[in-house]
Amino acid sequence: MQILRRNLTAYGFLCAALACFTVFAWYPMVREFILSFQKTDLINEPIWVGLDNFVTAFQDPAFGEAWLNTLEFTFLALLCGYAVPFVVALVLNELRHARAYLRFVVYLPVMLPPIVAVLLFRWFYDPGPGLFNQVLDAFGLPPLAWLDSSSTALISLVIVSTWMNMGSATLIYLAALQNIPPELYEAAELDGAGIWKRIRHVTIPQTRLILLLMLMLQIVATMQVFIEPYMLTGGGPENATVTVAYLMFQNAFTLQDYGSAGALGMMLMIVLLVFAAFQLRLTREDKA
Repeated sequence: MQILRRNLTAYGFLCAALACFTVFAWYPMVREFILSFQKTDLINEPIWVGLDNFVTAFQDPAFGEAWLNTLEFTFLALLCGYAVPFVVALVLNELRHARAYLRFVVYLPVMLPPIVAVLLFRWFYDPGPGLFNQVLDAFGLPPLAWLDSSSTALISLVIVSTWMNMGSATLIYLAALQNIPPELYEAAELDGAGIWKRIRHVTIPQTRLILLLMLMLQIVATMQVFIEPYMLTGGGPENATVTVAYLMFQNAFTLQDYGSAGALGMMLMIVLLVFAAFQLRLTREDKA
């Protein structure tokens, strides 16, 4: 009883956190699971339909495109959003001056509300007075239809996503780099190792666990991309930027087919759970 009184404040904070998770995370997941097996308009009594919602979602003409776009976006976002922050962290770690200021500059986009960042890039991509086409014109290059062409729309969304989220990943990588014992680099230099060999044989092995963790987190985040296609392209042009999360939104709030939207959400969650389990297994093996 005395231990309970001593930790009463801690238990109070824990209960508050559990309440938030229950209301905003666990309950929606349970509700989505139930909706995926029901036909309902959220007003009348729901009807249990078994796997019919999954069949309907699978037969949707946009189903295949949504998954292909999501996988392509994830792949491109990893090429940029996974590698670029690590390179930026390596550069910041080597600087001796203005390090704190540059950290702030790199992290600044994370502090902006996502909608503000997306609207900013909408102006950048404007085919008329947009910043990017003005830069191309200054170099004598033809303008691009950034968001209006199926060949450039998806990569345009990747650029926005990378810029918005790069700051957090960079600071995490930088913290990991600063925990590497300097003696390892000194020993490598004495052995005649250049910068690339030091990165390959010292930096990457010493940050392997963080790299694996960030890989998992970034794949989970990028496969749920929604704000960028919703605000910038509306899934177009020609369904080139329709993602699974965007298709869920369309089914639920445009077509009011909540069962099909729930089925899509369950499919996406299962894919992410399988990947996360595989990734965690790799992490445990690496620790062992």
